[in-house]
Amino acid sequence: MADTRRPAAAGEGAGPGVDALRPNPARDRVPAFGDALETRRRKRFRIATICVWMVFLSGPVSDLWTGDHSGSALAGAVAGFVAFLAAYLTLVYRHIKTPFPLRVVYPLLFFLYVLALVLSLTASELWLVLFVYVAVAIGAVLPTRQAVAGVAACVLALAAVGTDFGARPTWSGWSGLVIPCVLAGFVLMSARKTILTMRELRETRAVVAQLAANEERLRLARDLHDLLGHSLSLITLKSELAGRMLPARPEEAATQVADIERVSRQALVEVREAIGDYRRPTLAVELAGARTALEAAGVVAELPHRPPPVRPAPEQEAALAWALREAVTNVVRHSGATRCTVTLRDCDGDGAPDGDGRRLLRLTVADDGEGPTGAGEGNGLSGLRERLAPVGGSLSTSAGVNGGFTLCATVPSLP
Repeated sequence: MADTRRPAAAGEGAGPGVDALRPNPARDRVPAFGDALETRRRKRFRIATICVWMVFLSGPVSDLWTGDHSGSALAGAVAGFVAFLAAYLTLVYRHIKTPFPLRVVYPLLFFLYVLALVLSLTASELWLVLFVYVAVAIGAVLPTRQAVAGVAACVLALAAVGTDFGARPTWSGWSGLVIPCVLAGFVLMSARKTILTMRELRETRAVVAQLAANEERLRLARDLHDLLGHSLSLITLKSELAGRMLPARPEEAATQVADIERVSRQALVEVREAIGDYRRPTLAVELAGARTALEAAGVVAELPHRPPPVRPAPEQEAALAWALREAVTNVVRHSGATRCTVTLRDCDGDGAPDGDGRRLLRLTVADDGEGPTGAGEGNGLSGLRERLAPVGGSLSTSAGVNGGFTLCATVPSLP
């Protein structure tokens, strides 16, 4: 079983620049009503929310338990109550995660409405609360205009059925359910619009990432053309010359072959440098990507908007950027945290900003999640240590004072 409190293997995750924008299902899922990241903490919160909401059904339950009903009436009321709950939970909680087509939504809503009407008329006034649940379902699954009409229909049904019971408008009677019915319906309309907006934003970000990736490919193609165009032309020309010189002038042909080797080696070095620059992450890009990933996962993010003015060499910055990426990936995927704090500060080798030692840039990533598992150091931490060691960096981890996990990485900074 994988260690859930270790950063992912070094090199895993989104690449720099474009990859900070590219959608990643494990990193970018936006928690929404009925569509939260399935950590243990979120599961508990989701179940608790459902249970609290179900408490408002205590009226119908008490009527079933203490009401004066015949055997057949009681059996019918129980069957109707179970059917109502099943249809409601299926429609609201599953539809928001995996939307049903309208040809399924309309019959289910009509079934809920009729069932609430029948149970309210045949049982007691306590069953009028079902119309609040119908309003919630309407607000959660229908477009705004249709939802407004549906909520209005629930309010009219409340008034009509409540009046039929002979009850005067009081806050403890049917009229006391009108405001909860309206509020619940409109709150769910707003939640639905928020979810749709989030989905549109994710789709838009996917398009932007694709366009940015295409632009990166074009830029890489242009750079490679500029780097290799002259070298390959020269290699081709000298190869033709060497072929013509053989076998009559072998010494001159050997000179051309030596030139071909020199030019090809230089071209190889230039290509490696160009590719290395493309693959090297930066702190500015990773900070922006970390903020996006944490906020998308519903984690309260506290981190700087830009790196400190004192910057390390490119190799040291790349190693520290990798550490930031892997630490944030771990927070999002495995920790179940609700808050993550990222700090970057310039300090002395002894950790104090007093100016009496070698300058270091220190990255600290702390969360309030589940904390270390005690299973020992895994491949993720080992990979980060291997990245930091060649550039003079170091890595340390610890459990938080009140739980959670803290990762600290340091690299030398430029004087």
